[in-house]
This record gives sequence, C-alpha cells and structure tokens, in this order.
Amino acid sequence: MSGIIGKKVGMTSLYNEEGKNIPCTVIEAGPCVVTQIRTEDKDGYSAVQLGFGEAKEKNTTASLKGHFAKANTTPKRKLVEFKTFPDEKQLGDVVDVTIFEEGEYVDVVGTSKGKGFQGVMKRHGFGGVGGATHGQHNRLRAPGSLGASSWPSRVFKGMRMAGRTGGDRVKVQNLQVLKVYAEQNLIVVSGSIPGAKGSYVIVDK
Repeated sequence: MSGIIGKKVGMTSLYNEEGKNIPCTVIEAGPCVVTQIRTEDKDGYSAVQLGFGEAKEKNTTASLKGHFAKANTTPKRKLVEFKTFPDEKQLGDVVDVTIFEEGEYVDVVGTSKGKGFQGVMKRHGFGGVGGATHGQHNRLRAPGSLGASSWPSRVFKGMRMAGRTGGDRVKVQNLQVLKVYAEQNLIVVSGSIPGAKGSYVIVDK
C-alpha cells in the first residue's frame, strides 16, 4: 500500500455541485523524501521508507545523520515505511501530493487527542442515573455495579471502567479526496481525522 506522511492543518467545509455543505479536513501532505529501500534479500521484506518534516541537526543522533546522508537529504522528524508504490523508487526521490487524484478514496491514520484519566461517562458513554440500573444509587456519574459477588469474587477482564482516554492510534477509512493543491502541498479530504492541529498523520492510498 502506497501513501504519504502529512500534518493535520485543520477543518473547514466545501460546497459540492449539488450545493451540499461537506465538512472536510485540510492535510499538508509531503513533500516526503525516500530515505531507505527495504528489500527481501537484505531485510526479509519489501518496503519504501519516507521521511517528512525538517529536524534540527543538533537534535539528530549521529547514526540518523549518516542514515539521511545516504539519501542525500537533511534530517527528518518523521519516518514511515510503506509496502508498495506503483513505480520503483530510489534513494532521495521526492513523493508529493501529485500521487493523489481528486475523487479517489484514502485511509488516514493518526493519534487521537489524549484526554488523560476520564470517568466512564466520557470514556464509554455511560448514561448516568437517568437510566438507573441495579447498583446505581445517587452517584450521578458513577459506573454502578461491577458484576458478581461470591463467584468469581473478581472483576472480569474488559470491564468498562474509568481510565486513560485518547492518545490511541486510529484509522479512518474511505475518506474522499475533494481537492488537491499541488503548489501548496495540500489535500482536502471529506470528514474528520484523528489528532490535534499540527499532528502527524499517514495518508494511505
């Protein structure tokens, strides 16, 4: 699967030919540099590694500096491997938004916003005391009963409880590419994608 590394710019909306207002997300996609070619003989699998986003040399390790020097490029902040590309790539090649066409569908992978430690209502959508059940008394946002008593005398694995929320790898599939702005390295996709503004995303074809 081919694709590109990008950065979430933010959300906006567009009107289609029927006059319908479509919510969409703007992504700064590339340009990315081919920093490594994985092969079956050497690595046991085939892939193309892309680098995106400029990194300071003083914050780059010596081994990574050598890695980028082989590709004749500056240090990059984000490295991602993609399994296939329609045409053969060489070290130092540049991949940009021209790999996308308006109207095609893509999948976007990102890291969702971290929300810290949250209760069951925000984390799992529990209804609260309005939909009272056994074990739910006058504690409006509490989870209620957790299950059995004398047997098995424990809480089953997977019980939906309060805990760390967000910060997960999330893939949103089948988003339509509405616009491609090659000069600005921008694509506009329908719907929303995970992550905060400025966060890195992976756009898969």
